Amino acid sequence: MFSWAMGFLIFAIVAGVLGFSGIAGTASSIAYICFIVGIIAAIYMFVTGRSRV
Repeated sequence: MFSWAMGFLIFAIVAGVLGFSGIAGTASSIAYICFIVGIIAAIYMFVTGRSRV
């Protein structure tokens, strides 16, 4: 999930630099959601002792 978040974050930065503010806002929102889901999955794996979900 973190790789998806980083990909969308880079995409949002590039879109923002090029002036596509609507696309940049959407991409940054998706990056934020992917990051939160990744944090929740990491905490779940830490608590349950699993190596993968």
